[in-house]
Amino acid sequence: MFQPVATNDPAAVQAAARSAFVTIFPDADAAFIPQAFCWAVEAFTGKYQDYQAVDAHYHDFEHTLQGTLCFARLLQGWHAAEANGGLTPRVFQLGLIAILLHDTGYLKQRSDLEGTGAKYTITHVSRSAVFAGELLAEKGLHAEDIRAVQNMIRCTGVESNLGGLAFQSEVERLVGLALATADILGQMAAADYVDKLPILYSEFVEAVRFSQNTDHFIASFSSPADLMQRTPGFWRDDVLKKLDTDFRGLYRFLSEPYPHGPNPYLQQIERNMQRLQTPG
Repeated sequence: MFQPVATNDPAAVQAAARSAFVTIFPDADAAFIPQAFCWAVEAFTGKYQDYQAVDAHYHDFEHTLQGTLCFARLLQGWHAAEANGGLTPRVFQLGLIAILLHDTGYLKQRSDLEGTGAKYTITHVSRSAVFAGELLAEKGLHAEDIRAVQNMIRCTGVESNLGGLAFQSEVERLVGLALATADILGQMAAADYVDKLPILYSEFVEAVRFSQNTDHFIASFSSPADLMQRTPGFWRDDVLKKLDTDFRGLYRFLSEPYPHGPNPYLQQIERNMQRLQTPG
């Protein structure tokens, strides 16, 4: 069972990510971990170039840290299961950078004074990939590493088009799928997930109003209550199917023992779904 980690504390999540890395690669240099977290903290707190601090209320920095913690745990479980995936220190590093930057598409430039970054919900994945490309080029990463991070970022979201991504290796693909898995599980297993669904609905409303895209699935929700009522079915009929098929069941690496033992993330999500289905 996982030890509790405060996902509103970047230092705590950084320590957990470092612990996972050192467990998998005891002889590798872990210095990149605080560096990657520093880049993310600067980006989300308005200290990077011409960008404001994140002002989306659901997709805030804690949302990113929830996914990051889950991602590090999943990779550690992958290692513990002795799965033959070709995981290397460098791929771990690129995956960590990708999960930390995967929602930077919600960030606004300083001259952007209209609404919140939630208005970019529909386009945030592509915007995050562009942001990551610019930041990592500035930091001196090689083109193929930047491309790997961007591919991993583009795996995220329930509408991700995995068939359209030109992965450079199979391990890059698998780490991208692990990232996408962690992004979903990290948020849906959060203790305050149910309480924050009305905030998520407000982000959807802002995004539809800004984009004028009334055909997107987020436009189908008529109220916070409608979103909350439909979420258990969305989890059961859409998300679980995607986790099992498109994302290759990588969530099982969070089970103890692997692959059919208790999975703390699935258990917490089921509790959240039960709460949504319980009157009052």
